[in-house]
Amino acid sequence: MIIRVVRMTFAPEKTGDFLTLFRSSENKIRQMPGCRYLELWQDADAPHIYCTYSHWDSVADLDAYRRSALFGQVWPATKALFAAPAQAFSVARVAETGA
Repeated sequence: MIIRVVRMTFAPEKTGDFLTLFRSSENKIRQMPGCRYLELWQDADAPHIYCTYSHWDSVADLDAYRRSALFGQVWPATKALFAAPAQAFSVARVAETGA
């Protein structure tokens, strides 16, 4: 499983537009093959900064979403609202060794 975090800084006056866009697409993203979980977080100290937190079965599933028509609609519309470039990274859990 891959965990994907995308941190996005919006112009403060554009956060409402972003929330409308996210709410209209979140269920479609959740229905993408391999997407197991999607959540939206808001920075506790800077309310114009949001993060998406998602779980994907594999890197291949995440990449397929990133090549999809849905992503091709959602991401450019989201980027247009940015006040700074997004920061994105993928991580995987470290297996416990029992030590």
